[in-house]
Amino acid sequence: MLRIQLTLPRHHPARYRFLDLVHDAIINAWTKAGAAPEQLIGSQAAPWTFAPIGDHRQDHNRLHSLVIATPDPQLSTSLSRLDPANVCKLRPSTQEQIDLSAAHKQLQPDPILPNQQRLATLLLSPLAIRRHDRKGWHQDLRQIDLSAAVNARLSRLGGRPVKLIITPDSLYLRANPRHSVLIPTKGFGNGKISFVIALAAPLLLEGSDEDLRLAWYSGIGEKNRNGFGCLGQIEQGVGQ
Repeated sequence: MLRIQLTLPRHHPARYRFLDLVHDAIINAWTKAGAAPEQLIGSQAAPWTFAPIGDHRQDHNRLHSLVIATPDPQLSTSLSRLDPANVCKLRPSTQEQIDLSAAHKQLQPDPILPNQQRLATLLLSPLAIRRHDRKGWHQDLRQIDLSAAVNARLSRLGGRPVKLIITPDSLYLRANPRHSVLIPTKGFGNGKISFVIALAAPLLLEGSDEDLRLAWYSGIGEKNRNGFGCLGQIEQGVGQ
């Protein structure tokens, strides 16, 4: 299991419009560090997640730092060798590009102590939970059995039963009843945009060390490898 953070120099953020550009830049760097493409993308890919941390302007996003994590031993080995100079991507069709070659790389310590059983988190990248009818995304955490949804996916990823109890912060939900965010994931040449409606709120995770650690390194919810459901420690804030 491994988790890294790439941090750009102060006042020199990277710009991007769509989340898939960040994803593709990570793939570029990770494969150059020794990972096989099938480990990272496709139906047989190992679990991993990422979160671009920054802010949003009128027509673009600004990325100040990037968190990447995986519980997979083989991917952890190649992730440890990842060179920020290779976290770059140019999209010829739109001339959009991202370049994190100036970023400083650091390993993030494992936050889970023996017999901790509880982890207060925030979502560094928002949480995507698909509706049961598969015709869209949930837009209200108060209408989801969040523990069941997260445990079902983590159990598949981990190959064992996962039994986390996940509780959204009730005061946050009361103050922010509209806590869904629309994330543009990909732009097309015809002007159309693909997007995901995701959720953001502080969450309390309770369970075994193994289950907490799996959630921390895999991400929770769906589309983790596309930049959703990456957790952070609430006491450290978004800046990490």
